[in-house]
Amino acid sequence: MKFREYQGVITRQLEQQFDEEAANIEKAAEYCAASVCSGRVIHVFGCGHSQMFAMEVFYRAGGLVPVNALLIPHLALFPKAKLSTLQERVEGFTGNYLELEDVDPRDTMIIVSISGRNAGVVDMALEAKKIGMTVVALVSKQFAGTTSSRHSSGKNLMDVADVAIDIKCVSGDAALEMEGLEPHFCGTSTVLGMSVMESIIAQTVENCVKAGYTPPIYVSSNLDKGDAINDEHIRKYNKLISCL
Repeated sequence: MKFREYQGVITRQLEQQFDEEAANIEKAAEYCAASVCSGRVIHVFGCGHSQMFAMEVFYRAGGLVPVNALLIPHLALFPKAKLSTLQERVEGFTGNYLELEDVDPRDTMIIVSISGRNAGVVDMALEAKKIGMTVVALVSKQFAGTTSSRHSSGKNLMDVADVAIDIKCVSGDAALEMEGLEPHFCGTSTVLGMSVMESIIAQTVENCVKAGYTPPIYVSSNLDKGDAINDEHIRKYNKLISCL
């Protein structure tokens, strides 16, 4: 049955993910912890469906407070999904967007793009590097290796990043097939990428605590004292985080 086949595929890919990318996840967390301990933030950026990765680690129960989700409306699936596809290929837009954010060389930038080929993510990485940030990329090397760059530099996102974490999905992402149906179906990059994002957060928290710094963490607003705790975090960080 296909749901069991999917379970098998995602289990194998997750095991490969953590076996082969552990060192890169640890390195990414080192950079993130340095940003948090210095009172700065972790920016997270993606286009289209990859905006989900920024949403996953922003303003959520159990999540780090100093995470700035760069949820650019022009790159969202709403109101018209096709527009996000067109906009992510436009060079010279996302880099300029950073001028609207509170940025600092001590910040870390995490960029998620499974193909890594589009101008929007390459521009964002280049601009972050120009500012002096460390750039962490989540890219499928298999996917990226079967495509060409859409940026004038000829670079893929993973070519610009300081740390590139290889997301172990197949080229094109869709992992299943069956007789009588031409296209493959069911992507795995979301499960893989979300696991990496939460793993980076987990290791970042541990690194901060071991360094003697207590990282601010959101609690559920549905707990009795949740609102009061979170309101204090928001008061402290709202000037650094544009979405708050």
